[in-house]
Amino acid sequence: MRVLVVEDERHLASIIKRGLLEEGYSVDTVYDGEEAEYMAENVAYDLIVLDIMIPKKDGIAVCRALRAKKVNTPILMLTARDSVEDRVKGLDSGADDYMVKPFAFSELLARIRALLRREAVPKTQKLQVGDLKLDTLTREVWRGQRAIELTTKEYSILEYFMRHPNAVITRSMLEENAWDYEYDSLSNIIDVYIRRLRRKIDEEGEESMIQTIRGAGYRLKKA
Repeated sequence: MRVLVVEDERHLASIIKRGLLEEGYSVDTVYDGEEAEYMAENVAYDLIVLDIMIPKKDGIAVCRALRAKKVNTPILMLTARDSVEDRVKGLDSGADDYMVKPFAFSELLARIRALLRREAVPKTQKLQVGDLKLDTLTREVWRGQRAIELTTKEYSILEYFMRHPNAVITRSMLEENAWDYEYDSLSNIIDVYIRRLRRKIDEEGEESMIQTIRGAGYRLKKA
C-alpha cells in the first residue's frame, strides 16, 4: 500500500512517515500543495494524508482540484481547526475523512485502515496460495503448519505477490508498491529481498514458490 503524506511541519511529517513505514506502508512525503497535487496526479497512491494549512496551495484547494481532475484516491485531511464549519468545508471539498490535531497515532492508523477498506475492490483479510497463508490483520504468515517470521518490508512484498498469484510482477511494480521515492532503482535491493523471502518460505529441496521470469520479473506460482 502506497501513501502520500502532505504536511509542512517536517517533524510531524517525519513521525507519520516513520510510523506508517513500521506498519508496512510505502510512504512519500511532500510539504506544499503544488507538489502534493502534482504527485497525486502522477502516482497511483492508495491513500493521501493531507494537511489543510500548507504553503503555496492549501489542502482544501488541493482536494477540490484533484476531485475535479477525477483523482479519486481516498483523502484523509489533517487540521488544527476543530469547528463544525471547518470539518464540513473539508468534507465538502471531497475529503473522505477528517482528523483534528493533535491526534493519537493509533487512531490515524485505524482511520487509514477504514478508508482502505472502502476501496471499490474489497481486499480479503486472509490470503492463501497453495499451502502458503497470510493474515493481513495479524500479519501472521504460515507455510503449512510452519509459522514464518518476516520483516516489515518482506511482509509487504509477499502480500503484494499473494494478491497477484501467478501474475508476472515486474521490478517496477515492486518498486511502486513496496518502496518510496528514496529507493535507488540502480541497487540490487529487490533481488536481496527476493532471496530472503525464498529462504524463509520455501521448503528444503523443493522448487521455489517465487519464480524468476527472465527479462520480465517474478511470479508467485500456485501449487
